[in-house]
Amino acid sequence: MTFDRSIKIAPSILSADFADFGREIQAIEAQGADWVHVDVMDGHFVPNLTFGPPAVKAFRPHVKTVMDVHLMIAPVDAYIDAYAQAGADMITAHVEAGPHPHRTLQAIRATGKKAGIALNPGTPVEAVEYLLDLADMVLVMTVNPGFGGQKFIHSQVDKIARLRGMIGDRPIHIQVDGGVDPTTAPLVAKAGADVLVAGSAVFKGGSVGQPQVYGQNIRAIRDAIDGLALSA
Repeated sequence: MTFDRSIKIAPSILSADFADFGREIQAIEAQGADWVHVDVMDGHFVPNLTFGPPAVKAFRPHVKTVMDVHLMIAPVDAYIDAYAQAGADMITAHVEAGPHPHRTLQAIRATGKKAGIALNPGTPVEAVEYLLDLADMVLVMTVNPGFGGQKFIHSQVDKIARLRGMIGDRPIHIQVDGGVDPTTAPLVAKAGADVLVAGSAVFKGGSVGQPQVYGQNIRAIRDAIDGLALSA
């Protein structure tokens, strides 16, 4: 993974057809996805249960771009090696998932993977101020984590902008997850986000039999951001 601040669309396969993950991943990549986002939930830290390491390992051969694994689990440290061995390129853990997020980032980096740290909507941006030198990415949740299809929380736009200023010129991505669509994508991009996770906004109306719809949905998000740039 080489660093650049160009906008990346990372569809969340939580919104894909669970019976056909391999072809769903291939379809979104063929239709313009930059990363593939895998939401891991434990039914404890968040109110849902999704993908263990064996599932992530099964996804890996189908992912040709970047497999971005978001661990919404607590405790998290004991599972980092398993998800690294399953093939994650980026592993993101929550600052709220344990008492030692600095140690968590060290553990991720020790596997040779890129390290991300996530902030829930109610967590202030200052919580990551002393973690940035170990982070390759900061994820700002723009919904409460746990399930897809929620409404975007607009107060997080200011948090993204404040984070962008805090990062300065350090090579750290800002990812946004939750309620991203053609209406909200320009807001977060203008604030400084460069990796946009989108679930239902990408997968709605499409299928492996109609993958062109995924492409249309991805382009709609990109066009909305490009339109903002042109009007600035």
